[in-house]
Amino acid sequence: MDIKQYMEQVGKQARAASRLIAAASTDAKNTALNAMAAKIRERQAELLAANERDLAQARADGLEPAMVDRLTLTAKGVESMAQGLEQIASLPDPVGEITNVKRRPSGIQVGHMRVPLGVIGIIYEARPNVTADAAGLCLKSGNAAILRGGKEALNCNQAIAACVRAGLAAAGLPETAVQVIETTDRAAVGELITMPQYVDVIVPRGGKGLIERISKDARVPVIKHLDGNCHVYIDDDADEAKILPIVENSKTQRYGTCNTAEGLLIARSVAKKFLPAIGKLLAGKGVEMRGCAESLAILREAGIDNAKLVAATEQDWFEEYLAPIIAVKVVDGLDAAIDHINTYSSQHTDSIVSENYTKSMRFLREVDSASVMVNASTRFADGFEYGLGAEIGISTDKIHARGPVGLEGLTSQKWIVFGNGEVRK
Repeated sequence: MDIKQYMEQVGKQARAASRLIAAASTDAKNTALNAMAAKIRERQAELLAANERDLAQARADGLEPAMVDRLTLTAKGVESMAQGLEQIASLPDPVGEITNVKRRPSGIQVGHMRVPLGVIGIIYEARPNVTADAAGLCLKSGNAAILRGGKEALNCNQAIAACVRAGLAAAGLPETAVQVIETTDRAAVGELITMPQYVDVIVPRGGKGLIERISKDARVPVIKHLDGNCHVYIDDDADEAKILPIVENSKTQRYGTCNTAEGLLIARSVAKKFLPAIGKLLAGKGVEMRGCAESLAILREAGIDNAKLVAATEQDWFEEYLAPIIAVKVVDGLDAAIDHINTYSSQHTDSIVSENYTKSMRFLREVDSASVMVNASTRFADGFEYGLGAEIGISTDKIHARGPVGLEGLTSQKWIVFGNGEVRK
């Protein structure tokens, strides 16, 4: 296969299809989404058989158990894919929404209309369900999609792609509106991220290495986040009843997610009062605490298992552990907490526990992250929890989409003007 020629063809087809999808009615898009869901259910046996071929190859290649687990598709997973597409169909269509219309002194009315981005390239790793999710979100938001899944899921991804094409055809929409790359050659990714004439935005979903590589080499705008170094700050005016539940959920509900807390900051005036209980909670959950000298002294005095206490290095303040480890630091107060977060965080999600309205509002305004919270777990930073219905990923960029990226994040706005014969004087 000539990769350059193949990707050129894919790009041209996507660009042509994007114009038709942008103009498609909500009914047509919803018909396609529901038809995709029906096909996925109808072809469950084929999808599971294709997945089994992928799993057999993965085991033969010696893939790590965690990767094999992510790759595995079950009957329940097939049903979840179908339901996910139906849920996307039930969401409001953002395309064509007109907002902020204001009459100007000249007589014209000026406002915004929400429009698709165009062609979205999505690069992801082992999870086959991303193929259905990404196809559905891009279609509902009026975009064409070029999907490049990991080589580990090639058979299953192509089987899901066949269901997607069937759903598009059932609604009279172009099958090329969603194309799943058929080759595992990495050169296809290199072409995809350097085709601005055909691709409007790239969304990488995977590990930090993948995202860094794509961000460095892309000639197309990238919606991404590299790290999830999230923090919980316990303020002087924290409600004691809220501290432990928020810390516990933020850190221990799941260790491997990008919205899990990796740093705990606590105001000096309340550190001796609250840190011992926090330390006992975390140690009881098997969490290692990498602390500053002051926090370690307090924790040791409280009788926390010394095996769970490690002196923090400068690198620990930057670290996304994705493991039962948390960095702990005693700070002077709000100013020091904000400064620490803005210096070391990945601008993903940060939370303050405080009953002081003025300080909480300062934290919201001054912490430079995509999601900033008051008295809530960082684990809420999620498209579903935010009411987006579904998300394509999370962005820590400052231009266009920021935070969880749902249907609205896959669109932009253009200015529209209504006149009645006015001319500029």
